Amino acid sequence: MGSSKIVARFDLWYHPAMAEAFAAEPGLELLTLPLAAEDSLAQLARAHAYQISSAKDELPRQWFADAALLRECPRLLCVSTNGAGYDTVDVPACTDAGVLVVNQAGANAQAVAEHTLGLMLGLTKRVVETDRMLRTERGFSREDLMGQELSGRTLGLVGIGHVGRRVAAIAAAFGMTVLATDPDLPPEEIGRRGAEPVLFGELLARADIVSLHCPRRPETLGLMDDAAFARMRPGALFVSTARGGIHDEAALERALRSGHLGGAGLDVWEVEPPPMDHPLLGLRNVIATFHTAGVTGEARRNMALSAATQVIAALHGERPPHVVNPEVWPRFLERRDKVLGA
Repeated sequence: MGSSKIVARFDLWYHPAMAEAFAAEPGLELLTLPLAAEDSLAQLARAHAYQISSAKDELPRQWFADAALLRECPRLLCVSTNGAGYDTVDVPACTDAGVLVVNQAGANAQAVAEHTLGLMLGLTKRVVETDRMLRTERGFSREDLMGQELSGRTLGLVGIGHVGRRVAAIAAAFGMTVLATDPDLPPEEIGRRGAEPVLFGELLARADIVSLHCPRRPETLGLMDDAAFARMRPGALFVSTARGGIHDEAALERALRSGHLGGAGLDVWEVEPPPMDHPLLGLRNVIATFHTAGVTGEARRNMALSAATQVIAALHGERPPHVVNPEVWPRFLERRDKVLGA
């Protein structure tokens, strides 16, 4: 690489492995910019790659990779998200501008899968509810807190990608029957990933636990609405470690308060963190976490190394493994040669 390759990121938390990987690459400069500095836009405009946070409520909207920002950054060749999601990136705008978008799909999949099973176990064994009651109340029996076993239950996975397939494997070890629906995969591939392929409606009707593992897209926003929750089995559980907005939070509250659903485990929210007076946080049969399913030391290191490796490859003109907009690749190469003088 030459001496003019610049990668910019804002001063949010990143695993040190990312900076170490960039520092080991000859001729690459890493700029870590303050979110509120007056010259941050001018500094970002120098960059060839933008390492962007995936957390839409942590990154100020002015720093989202949208058409307005891209117009200010004509040298920008690549946007790399710090996770599998890309809520902070306008992918069509990047494609129009000839900017390659890469994500870190799969880098935190094991962490998210384990968290999913943790929420399922917490709900069925009533772990959090028991903990709260032991700290604040007396006069109840162990039978008042009787739980259920996962063994013999049916799990329905909405999406069976990197995370979903790991959840399927763990669930099978617990003796669960696993169903899955995924419009991006043929039925035979869903079967190879450890689940019985079914349509969405059948999954809702059969599953004791419905767990979301699909991306946030226009077609998945509001997927779990009043009608979808009504189709779930009475007493069924709902879990999401996917993205906020895929389930309608008000509809979920109604399904829980009516007694139709037995509980919910939620790691993702429309606004993160949710307000402290959020109605779902007031329900005893809801386990709430702060989009921390993928936040482990191991996962953050994996994502940091994945991001650095992909950015370096892209700036070398080598196609990274996790390209979100593959149709832009020929134009990206043309722009790379022009911008870098390759």
